[in-house]
Amino acid sequence: MLNMRELDSKDIEIIRLLRKNARLSNKELAGQVGLAPSSCLERVRRLRMSRVLTGYHADIDPDALGIGLQAMVAVRLARHARAEVESFEHHLESLSEVVTIFHVAGANDYLVHVAVSDSAHLRELALSAFTERPEVAHIETQLIFRHRRNYELPVYLNLEEQ
Repeated sequence: MLNMRELDSKDIEIIRLLRKNARLSNKELAGQVGLAPSSCLERVRRLRMSRVLTGYHADIDPDALGIGLQAMVAVRLARHARAEVESFEHHLESLSEVVTIFHVAGANDYLVHVAVSDSAHLRELALSAFTERPEVAHIETQLIFRHRRNYELPVYLNLEEQ
């Protein structure tokens, strides 16, 4: 596995470019980074093998899939026993409506991004998937009016020392 100190400025640029557009061909990527295509391909392979690059995705218009409403569900667990936490996470992962799961610190234990067809669907999901679970003590739902993804990630590595 790659150590963060093993990443250089070319690796960081590859990561930035792929985060913005994972469909870049290796030739385009190599040209933008200033590497030979073979060197670029080897770097991308190394980033994947070391799990720095963990996957690729496509951004999709929710309306095209009939998603009429998105929400963040803040969940407070009744207990924090490992078995109950793992059971609840496994349950969340099984729900098709769950987009993202955040295990957080603070008053709530989880923030769960859900996508549903409408308010009736959200109500049913809240009742069946959250409030009826024995692990759950409290939920609070906040509607998402708009969701936008930032394609940039901060880089805190000091690449000057390498």
